[in-house]
Amino acid sequence: MKIAIYGKGGIGKSTISCNLAIALARRGQKVLQIGCDPKHDSTFTLTGFLIPTIIDTLQSKDYHYEDIWPEDVIYVGYNKVSCVEAGGPPAGAGCGGYVVGETVKLLKELNAFFEYDIILFDVLGDVVCGGFAAPLNYSDFCLIITDNGFDALFAANRITASVREKSKTHPLRLAGLVANRTYKRDLIDKYVEACPMPVLDILPLIEDIRISRVQGKTLFELAESFSNLNYICDFYLNIVDQLLSVPEGVIPSELTDQQLFKLLSDFYLTNQCCDQSQIKNNVLFIE
Repeated sequence: MKIAIYGKGGIGKSTISCNLAIALARRGQKVLQIGCDPKHDSTFTLTGFLIPTIIDTLQSKDYHYEDIWPEDVIYVGYNKVSCVEAGGPPAGAGCGGYVVGETVKLLKELNAFFEYDIILFDVLGDVVCGGFAAPLNYSDFCLIITDNGFDALFAANRITASVREKSKTHPLRLAGLVANRTYKRDLIDKYVEACPMPVLDILPLIEDIRISRVQGKTLFELAESFSNLNYICDFYLNIVDQLLSVPEGVIPSELTDQQLFKLLSDFYLTNQCCDQSQIKNNVLFIE
């Protein structure tokens, strides 16, 4: 099974991806996580360091694919999760999306795509064009990370549109949403009522999750020393149990931008959740 993980930039995709990778490994799966971001820090908490990237390796081999072996680009992290970082060009130069496409091409040539039970694509922000949409071409499911705020749901809606479009030519389905760093889900519920899709879990705002990222370890690794963290690991185990049940998934029908704005504006008006000065002509303006 191949799962592409998308969501608003800074929403916590890499932290969730790494912990999901370990949760899957704990369920007996052979897992490969592919970081699809020029920052190449997706797998940091799995390996404990910034591993060399695909683009670095290709450059060192003068782009001779035949000279590259799996061990040149695949690093084994905690709990035997395999890790790859696509990398990217220098800031302000070239196309990071192109590198993602080349990464997929190289891994297929190395037959790495076929040696794992689960492949996780941790994809840059909410960019769903060009090479950054490439993981959707190879995935069975897309998993969207959001929170209970407007910006994250706006990004989720754009990703939803990409899943619908890609599903026309690929066997791709939306597995659903995972909400991160939130105790409330009222806006999420309002959105999925208008745009039906599963909500796999709601991860509350827990400082230990942020600290684990800073420490360069997954929560599962930290929980070996601090048993009070086990309850957080259960969130991730619950999500992977739903994914491993091979959900049917959905082909979503996204809202238009205007529909989404109106939906959330009406919600705020009804619930008086914001300063009335922010609402004009029944449209919510986000400062």
